[in-house]
Amino acid sequence: MVSDHDPFQNELLAALTEEERRRVFPYLELVKIALGDVLYSPYKPMMHAYFPTTAIVSLLQMTQTGATAELAMIGKEGFVGISLFMGGDTTSSWAMVQNAGYAYKLPAKIIKEEFWRGGKLQHLLLCFTQTLITQMAQTAVCNRHHTVEQHLCHWLLLSLDRLSSNDFNMTHELIANMLGVRRESVTEAAGHLQRDGLIHYTRGKISIRDRTGLENRACECYHVVKVETDRLRKVV
Repeated sequence: MVSDHDPFQNELLAALTEEERRRVFPYLELVKIALGDVLYSPYKPMMHAYFPTTAIVSLLQMTQTGATAELAMIGKEGFVGISLFMGGDTTSSWAMVQNAGYAYKLPAKIIKEEFWRGGKLQHLLLCFTQTLITQMAQTAVCNRHHTVEQHLCHWLLLSLDRLSSNDFNMTHELIANMLGVRRESVTEAAGHLQRDGLIHYTRGKISIRDRTGLENRACECYHVVKVETDRLRKVV
Protein backbone atom coordinates (compact mmCIF):
# COMPACT_ATOMS: atom_id res chain seq x y z
CA MET A 1 0.00 0.00 0.00
CA VAL A 2 1.24 3.50 -0.88
CA SER A 3 1.74 5.69 2.19
CA ASP A 4 0.67 9.35 2.44
CA HIS A 5 4.07 10.37 1.05
CA ASP A 6 5.91 7.83 -1.04
CA PRO A 7 8.25 8.07 -4.06
CA PHE A 8 6.14 5.41 -5.76
CA GLN A 9 3.38 8.02 -6.17
CA ASN A 10 5.49 9.45 -8.97
CA GLU A 11 5.21 7.25 -12.06
CA LEU A 12 8.82 7.67 -13.17
CA LEU A 13 10.28 6.86 -9.75
CA ALA A 14 7.93 3.89 -9.44
CA ALA A 15 9.20 2.47 -12.75
CA LEU A 16 12.89 2.43 -11.80
CA THR A 17 14.74 -0.84 -11.42
CA GLU A 18 15.63 -2.08 -7.93
CA GLU A 19 19.28 -1.23 -8.53
CA GLU A 20 18.43 2.33 -9.58
CA ARG A 21 16.17 2.78 -6.57
CA ARG A 22 19.01 1.78 -4.25
CA ARG A 23 21.21 4.45 -5.85
CA VAL A 24 18.60 7.21 -6.20
CA PHE A 25 16.10 6.93 -3.34
CA PRO A 26 18.57 7.82 -0.54
CA TYR A 27 19.05 11.23 -2.17
CA LEU A 28 15.35 12.03 -2.57
CA GLU A 29 14.00 14.76 -0.31
CA LEU A 30 10.25 15.23 0.19
CA VAL A 31 9.26 18.90 -0.13
CA LYS A 32 5.94 20.65 0.33
CA ILE A 33 5.39 23.23 -2.39
CA ALA A 34 2.73 25.94 -2.31
CA LEU A 35 0.67 27.56 -5.05
CA GLY A 36 2.83 30.15 -6.77
CA ASP A 37 6.18 28.82 -5.55
CA VAL A 38 8.91 29.22 -8.17
CA LEU A 39 11.10 26.13 -8.60
CA TYR A 40 13.14 27.55 -11.48
CA SER A 41 13.52 31.04 -12.90
CA PRO A 42 15.21 31.99 -16.20
CA TYR A 43 18.97 31.62 -16.42
CA LYS A 44 19.42 30.73 -12.75
CA PRO A 45 21.33 27.53 -11.93
CA MET A 46 19.07 24.51 -11.55
CA MET A 47 20.22 22.74 -8.39
CA HIS A 48 17.57 19.99 -8.26
CA ALA A 49 15.15 18.00 -10.37
CA TYR A 50 11.61 17.69 -8.98
CA PHE A 51 9.37 14.61 -9.14
CA PRO A 52 5.82 15.72 -8.23
CA THR A 53 3.53 13.36 -6.38
CA THR A 54 0.46 15.44 -5.49
CA ALA A 55 1.54 18.85 -6.82
CA ILE A 56 1.30 20.19 -10.37
CA VAL A 57 4.02 22.43 -11.80
CA SER A 58 3.54 24.73 -14.77
CA LEU A 59 6.28 25.68 -17.21
CA LEU A 60 5.70 29.32 -18.12
CA GLN A 61 7.17 31.81 -20.53
CA MET A 62 7.05 35.50 -19.62
CA THR A 63 7.33 38.58 -21.83
CA GLN A 64 9.20 41.78 -20.97
CA THR A 65 5.86 43.35 -20.03
CA GLY A 66 5.15 40.59 -17.50
CA ALA A 67 2.52 38.74 -19.55
CA THR A 68 2.68 34.96 -19.13
CA ALA A 69 1.60 31.85 -21.01
CA GLU A 70 1.86 28.22 -19.97
CA LEU A 71 3.98 25.91 -22.11
CA ALA A 72 3.11 22.68 -20.31
CA MET A 73 2.09 21.25 -16.95
CA ILE A 74 3.78 18.41 -15.07
CA GLY A 75 2.41 16.23 -12.32
CA LYS A 76 2.84 12.71 -10.98
CA GLU A 77 3.49 11.37 -14.50
CA GLY A 78 6.82 13.13 -14.88
CA PHE A 79 9.50 15.39 -13.50
CA VAL A 80 10.64 19.01 -13.73
CA GLY A 81 14.15 19.74 -14.99
CA ILE A 82 14.77 18.28 -18.45
CA SER A 83 17.49 20.90 -19.09
CA LEU A 84 19.71 19.06 -16.62
CA PHE A 85 20.32 16.20 -19.06
CA MET A 86 19.95 18.15 -22.30
CA GLY A 87 23.18 20.07 -22.09
CA GLY A 88 22.34 22.96 -19.81
CA ASP A 89 22.02 23.88 -16.15
CA THR A 90 19.59 26.75 -16.79
CA THR A 91 16.34 27.32 -18.65
CA SER A 92 14.68 30.32 -20.30
CA SER A 93 11.29 29.54 -18.76
CA TRP A 94 9.78 29.60 -15.28
CA ALA A 95 8.68 26.53 -13.33
CA MET A 96 5.87 27.60 -11.01
CA VAL A 97 3.58 25.56 -8.78
CA GLN A 98 0.06 25.49 -10.23
CA ASN A 99 -1.46 23.17 -7.63
CA ALA A 100 -0.02 22.95 -4.12
CA GLY A 101 1.15 19.60 -2.84
CA TYR A 102 4.28 17.50 -2.51
CA ALA A 103 7.23 16.55 -4.67
CA TYR A 104 10.53 14.77 -4.25
CA LYS A 105 13.60 16.74 -5.20
CA LEU A 106 16.82 15.11 -6.34
CA PRO A 107 20.21 16.87 -6.57
CA ALA A 108 21.18 17.80 -10.13
CA LYS A 109 24.45 15.90 -9.79
CA ILE A 110 22.64 12.63 -9.03
CA ILE A 111 20.16 12.79 -11.89
CA LYS A 112 22.95 13.63 -14.35
CA GLU A 113 25.04 10.69 -13.15
CA GLU A 114 22.11 8.30 -13.40
CA PHE A 115 21.09 9.57 -16.83
CA TRP A 116 24.54 9.02 -18.28
CA ARG A 117 24.66 5.46 -16.92
CA GLY A 118 22.28 4.71 -19.78
CA GLY A 119 19.88 2.54 -17.77
CA LYS A 120 16.11 2.48 -17.25
CA LEU A 121 16.07 5.99 -15.83
CA GLN A 122 17.56 7.40 -19.02
CA HIS A 123 14.89 5.66 -21.08
CA LEU A 124 12.13 6.95 -18.79
CA LEU A 125 13.36 10.54 -18.89
CA LEU A 126 13.63 10.53 -22.68
CA CYS A 127 10.13 9.09 -23.07
CA PHE A 128 8.75 11.69 -20.70
CA THR A 129 10.54 14.44 -22.65
CA GLN A 130 8.75 13.23 -25.78
CA THR A 131 5.36 13.65 -24.05
CA LEU A 132 6.41 17.11 -22.85
CA ILE A 133 7.35 18.16 -26.39
CA THR A 134 3.97 16.90 -27.60
CA GLN A 135 2.18 18.90 -24.92
CA MET A 136 4.11 22.06 -25.81
CA ALA A 137 3.37 21.62 -29.50
CA GLN A 138 -0.35 21.18 -28.90
CA THR A 139 -0.39 24.18 -26.56
CA ALA A 140 1.04 26.29 -29.39
CA VAL A 141 -1.64 25.00 -31.78
CA CYS A 142 -4.37 25.54 -29.19
CA ASN A 143 -3.31 29.12 -28.51
CA ARG A 144 -3.41 29.96 -32.21
CA HIS A 145 -6.40 28.07 -33.57
CA HIS A 146 -8.90 27.22 -30.82
CA THR A 147 -11.37 29.17 -28.72
CA VAL A 148 -10.80 30.13 -25.10
CA GLU A 149 -13.55 27.72 -24.07
CA GLN A 150 -11.92 24.82 -25.92
CA HIS A 151 -8.52 25.69 -24.45
CA LEU A 152 -10.02 25.95 -20.95
CA CYS A 153 -11.59 22.47 -21.30
CA HIS A 154 -8.22 21.14 -22.54
CA TRP A 155 -6.44 22.75 -19.58
CA LEU A 156 -8.96 21.51 -16.99
CA LEU A 157 -8.68 17.94 -18.31
CA LEU A 158 -4.87 18.00 -18.21
CA SER A 159 -5.06 19.21 -14.61
CA LEU A 160 -7.64 16.58 -13.70
CA ASP A 161 -5.41 13.79 -15.06
CA ARG A 162 -2.69 14.85 -12.61
CA LEU A 163 -4.87 15.09 -9.49
CA SER A 164 -6.48 12.53 -7.20
CA SER A 165 -9.61 14.66 -6.80
CA ASN A 166 -12.18 16.39 -9.00
CA ASP A 167 -11.70 19.58 -6.99
CA PHE A 168 -8.85 22.07 -7.12
CA ASN A 169 -8.15 25.66 -6.15
CA MET A 170 -7.63 28.12 -8.97
CA THR A 171 -8.89 31.64 -9.62
CA HIS A 172 -9.98 32.92 -13.01
CA GLU A 173 -7.07 35.36 -12.93
CA LEU A 174 -4.53 32.57 -12.46
CA ILE A 175 -6.11 30.50 -15.22
CA ALA A 176 -5.99 33.53 -17.51
CA ASN A 177 -2.28 33.90 -16.76
CA MET A 178 -1.73 30.25 -17.63
CA LEU A 179 -3.68 30.44 -20.88
CA GLY A 180 -2.30 33.84 -21.86
CA VAL A 181 -5.75 35.43 -22.27
CA ARG A 182 -7.84 38.11 -20.56
CA ARG A 183 -9.47 37.21 -17.24
CA GLU A 184 -12.85 38.28 -18.63
CA SER A 185 -12.51 35.69 -21.39
CA VAL A 186 -11.92 32.93 -18.83
CA THR A 187 -14.86 34.13 -16.72
CA GLU A 188 -17.14 34.00 -19.76
CA ALA A 189 -15.94 30.54 -20.83
CA ALA A 190 -16.16 29.14 -17.28
CA GLY A 191 -19.67 30.59 -17.02
CA HIS A 192 -20.75 28.62 -20.10
CA LEU A 193 -19.29 25.40 -18.65
CA GLN A 194 -20.99 25.98 -15.29
CA ARG A 195 -24.31 26.82 -16.91
CA ASP A 196 -24.18 23.52 -18.79
CA GLY A 197 -23.35 21.54 -15.65
CA LEU A 198 -19.78 20.57 -16.59
CA ILE A 199 -18.07 22.39 -13.72
CA HIS A 200 -18.95 24.25 -10.55
CA TYR A 201 -16.93 27.31 -9.64
CA THR A 202 -17.04 29.30 -6.42
CA ARG A 203 -14.53 31.45 -4.53
CA GLY A 204 -11.46 30.19 -6.33
CA LYS A 205 -12.46 26.52 -6.17
CA ILE A 206 -13.30 24.49 -9.28
CA SER A 207 -15.16 21.18 -9.14
CA ILE A 208 -15.42 18.98 -12.22
CA ARG A 209 -18.98 17.68 -12.51
CA ASP A 210 -19.01 16.09 -15.98
CA ARG A 211 -15.67 14.87 -17.34
CA THR A 212 -17.20 13.36 -20.47
CA GLY A 213 -18.90 16.65 -21.23
CA LEU A 214 -15.57 18.46 -20.91
CA GLU A 215 -13.92 15.97 -23.25
CA ASN A 216 -16.66 16.54 -25.82
CA ARG A 217 -16.22 20.32 -25.60
CA ALA A 218 -12.41 20.27 -25.67
CA CYS A 219 -10.44 20.60 -28.89
CA GLU A 220 -8.42 17.70 -30.28
CA CYS A 221 -5.30 18.97 -28.49
CA TYR A 222 -6.21 17.24 -25.23
CA HIS A 223 -6.76 13.91 -26.96
CA VAL A 224 -3.47 14.14 -28.87
CA VAL A 225 -1.55 14.72 -25.62
CA LYS A 226 -3.41 11.96 -23.76
CA VAL A 227 -2.90 9.38 -26.53
CA GLU A 228 0.84 10.14 -26.67
CA THR A 229 1.18 10.00 -22.87
CA ASP A 230 -0.69 6.68 -22.67
CA ARG A 231 1.38 5.25 -25.54
CA LEU A 232 4.66 6.05 -23.86
CA ARG A 233 3.45 4.70 -20.51
CA LYS A 234 3.11 1.34 -22.24
CA VAL A 235 6.62 1.61 -23.65
CA VAL A 236 8.22 2.12 -20.25
